[in-house]
Amino acid sequence: MTIPDDFYERMKQSMPPEEFKAFLASYKNEPVKSLRINRLKKYSGVNAPDLFQMFSLSPVEWCGNGYYYKSDTLPGKHPLHEAGAYYIQEASAMAPVQWLDVKKGMKVLDLCASPGGKSTEIAEIMDNTGLMVANEPDRSRAKILSLNIERLGIKNTLVTNESPERLAGVFEGYFDRILVDAPCSGEGMFRKNPEAVSNWSTENVSMCAARQDMILENAAKMLSPGGLMVYSTCTFSREEDEGSVERFLEREKDFCLVSPDSIKSLPEAFLPSPISPGGEKAGEAVRLMSHRLRGEGHFFAILKRKGQTPAGSITVSGSGKLKEAPDASKKLFLEFLKESIAADFTLPKGILHEFGDQLYLSDTLMPGITGLKVLRPGLHLGTLKNKRFEPAHALALFLSPKDAEMNAALPDQDSAYGYLKGGSLPSEFLNTPEKKGWCLVSFMGMSLGWGKNDGRIIKNHYPKGLRIN
Repeated sequence: MTIPDDFYERMKQSMPPEEFKAFLASYKNEPVKSLRINRLKKYSGVNAPDLFQMFSLSPVEWCGNGYYYKSDTLPGKHPLHEAGAYYIQEASAMAPVQWLDVKKGMKVLDLCASPGGKSTEIAEIMDNTGLMVANEPDRSRAKILSLNIERLGIKNTLVTNESPERLAGVFEGYFDRILVDAPCSGEGMFRKNPEAVSNWSTENVSMCAARQDMILENAAKMLSPGGLMVYSTCTFSREEDEGSVERFLEREKDFCLVSPDSIKSLPEAFLPSPISPGGEKAGEAVRLMSHRLRGEGHFFAILKRKGQTPAGSITVSGSGKLKEAPDASKKLFLEFLKESIAADFTLPKGILHEFGDQLYLSDTLMPGITGLKVLRPGLHLGTLKNKRFEPAHALALFLSPKDAEMNAALPDQDSAYGYLKGGSLPSEFLNTPEKKGWCLVSFMGMSLGWGKNDGRIIKNHYPKGLRIN
């Protein structure tokens, strides 16, 4: 890999000679691989020791459910990946959310959310409670975000495809926490992503910095007084990192910098970096450098909006309340529950909402979505077709196998791969092979998707667009 000359000179000037030598040497090392175990899943047949053995896991210091894995174990190709047992995420990228200080029941915004690593991390910490808005301005990337929200069994999330300006006009002062993982020049990913090297230029750094100013300006409008915002990037550029935060603090006088140690103790490998708007020190941000830890380059700073969090609920501007589905639609869904879901299963509290011909379960905090570009307003329950209800893949991944009246437990990886490729299954895999209808297909105690038993075979209802080669 050839490092751009301008980048080389800037980094050389930014650190002592011996440290710069270590920084350059780190580019000769293979990037480490890591994943985050999904704590939302109700493990019954698989547990942490199983995963440790399969993928040779070792812990990521700053994330309690983050682990490094050996690259030759290929967890991304294992059926448990499709079941949402874990999310493959770069270790340093796990850090910013750990300092966002998220609590259950909060209203949280991930403004630049695709592909969903940090959004899913937030949802896990919230334990699927409260409300998260996961936004991605790029339509194709927003679809990837939505699929990852689905795969991990997340129910509390509104996935939107909007510009920061548009959201700021709707959610003024609304959120308790905001994550701005801003698009950047990607210098911290040079080792992992050669494309970031070929796309790098000083002009691109300046363009990214200007865009970050705009994003932060709009994010500020959406944070409630007393709320916290974490700004993060995967670059080393001071113009995009400390500079973006300093320019923000010069513009937004009702914001201040928060010490990371007041939220959570910093690992020794993390580098505090001074923030000095107008030349006066306001506090410190945090740098993660690939030569100091097992991970790539990252940066984050914690910002607080001054004042007290208002009592009561803050309404959303101009979009009204979420409308409940008609009784006829609810009846079809309840009939499905009675026929196919275990009697002791309790549907989480929320609003049954009809979105076109799709039925969703939305949290009671979910605002009206009129006028917003929405990909997913909560948990997708299924499709309403000609006076019948067909369950959604998202519902299968939200449920545990024990939640279904019928469950087809696949005995080995070959049968799991066969299902994921779209193949039908023998009825003898079922706990009740004589019964016809919808069944959950599972592997190692985790749901993979739906099947439908006709008495002879289980017809495959794994989504065609997700089937593997």
